[in-house]
Amino acid sequence: MEAWGTIAADPAGAALPAAADVAPDAAAEPGAAGEIQVRGPQVFAGYWRDEEKTRSEFSADGWFKTGDVGRIDRNGYVHIVGRAKDLVISGGCNVYPKEVETELDAIEGVLESAVFGVPHPDFGEGVTAAVVAKPGAVLSEEEIIKSIKTRLARYKLPKRILLVAELPRNAMGKVQKNALRKTFAAIYAA
Repeated sequence: MEAWGTIAADPAGAALPAAADVAPDAAAEPGAAGEIQVRGPQVFAGYWRDEEKTRSEFSADGWFKTGDVGRIDRNGYVHIVGRAKDLVISGGCNVYPKEVETELDAIEGVLESAVFGVPHPDFGEGVTAAVVAKPGAVLSEEEIIKSIKTRLARYKLPKRILLVAELPRNAMGKVQKNALRKTFAAIYAA
């Protein structure tokens, strides 16, 4: 995975792209994607009885790594573009699933979607989408790809659209992309 800059936020949540206590080489440039890290009196000090996890989730200077990827706009606002663990690296290019999901979800007849990466022999990871149709809607893989082809860069286009009855969810209702990655891990196998 390529290294990103760090987007820092103060205790009030305002972006600090030029914060004095963030190393200049660690701060993300405005508009560039970076890992969001926070610190302040309201941020917990570490994981209960788990020093190893605390060390892995906090930087040496006390910033908590949220696992979110974001961009800072010209006004200093942070926009979350996805989760670091959900980032798809296809052909050496970063694809943020949320951007592709937003385009898929805007298609008439699409109830919801989930974009994830699975092993691909030529690209490292293949951008893949699971799509749930609205009741009564008739969708096809070809029609979906055609409708987003002009709205996304070519490397962001899903190599496959999988029409599914429902997305796998955990007890809290969150989509389990890890389950999708596992289920469709061999979809591009030769």
